[in-house]
Amino acid sequence: MLNRRAFLGTVVGTLFAAPLAAEAQPAAKVPRIGFLGLASASSFRKPVEALRAGLRDLGYLEGKNVVIGYRWAENKYDRLSDLAGELVRLGVDILVTHGTPGALAAKRATATIPVVVATSADAVASGLVESLARPGGNITGSTYFIPDLNAKRLEMFKESFPRTSQMAVLVNPDNPAMGPIIQAIELTAKPLKMGIQQFPVRGPNEFDGAFSAMTQSRVDGVAIIEEPMFQANAGVLAGLATQKRLPSAGFKEFAEAGGLLGYGVDILALFRRAAYFVDKILKGVPPAGLPVESPTKFDLVINLKTAKALGLTIPPSLLQRADQVIE
Repeated sequence: MLNRRAFLGTVVGTLFAAPLAAEAQPAAKVPRIGFLGLASASSFRKPVEALRAGLRDLGYLEGKNVVIGYRWAENKYDRLSDLAGELVRLGVDILVTHGTPGALAAKRATATIPVVVATSADAVASGLVESLARPGGNITGSTYFIPDLNAKRLEMFKESFPRTSQMAVLVNPDNPAMGPIIQAIELTAKPLKMGIQQFPVRGPNEFDGAFSAMTQSRVDGVAIIEEPMFQANAGVLAGLATQKRLPSAGFKEFAEAGGLLGYGVDILALFRRAAYFVDKILKGVPPAGLPVESPTKFDLVINLKTAKALGLTIPPSLLQRADQVIE
């Protein structure tokens, strides 16, 4: 018997393939978008809905005048190349993805089909585009400098808890963006007199073990990087940090899900913005002519409810700078 996930994947694949075949007839031409997701459909529901909302704002109604086919790696990044290749073979007009692993998989799969990257760590440093102003090639979208954001979070954490001497960092070794991020964190930690301990995980089934190891290592807090698998499981990670009595710092949505401190961009806004790039490309603008965008607004979120649960006090100086305080 097929398990439920395999069955659903088969159904989705069949539903997507049928419209694509039908659209091969010129009279029924409808734009076809392939979405390559790094996590699962259920865990990435909100970002996908943000993309759909952006498309609706521009007049694209899924199932009516646009077809979207989804492929999900289920946190297994080694599947991304095959899934991207599958979407290419199905003949999509545009491939939409997110995260550095997804973007690199799309880049390997095609040099001709336009690729829109909703989010990526550093599009230039990772080799996705030649420059932000002139991307060249077939890739465009949004990027932001995650190494800098993680360094800034570390400074905020030290400001909040000056006695911090050892900081845990949850990492996914399968994500090529981790290297520059860890390097930035370590460079920032040195003058702050903080030691950094990495705890690698390759799937959600390893979260419990990693947090138990943190407790045994007697770290003073944990930093959660905006990595697609971590973003998809923000609530789980926030809960584990609180359960283990670990002050935590991460991306904006992490604090909203129960983490202590959050600083970063609005991920949902970036997924919604991806619709803009899709629209421009469908109207004839080549990706090489669409500059890669980088957000300029960064939000500081402080979860006082979590601080109270941990018996911690956030300094007034940081509270005054917060864009959102959760009580």
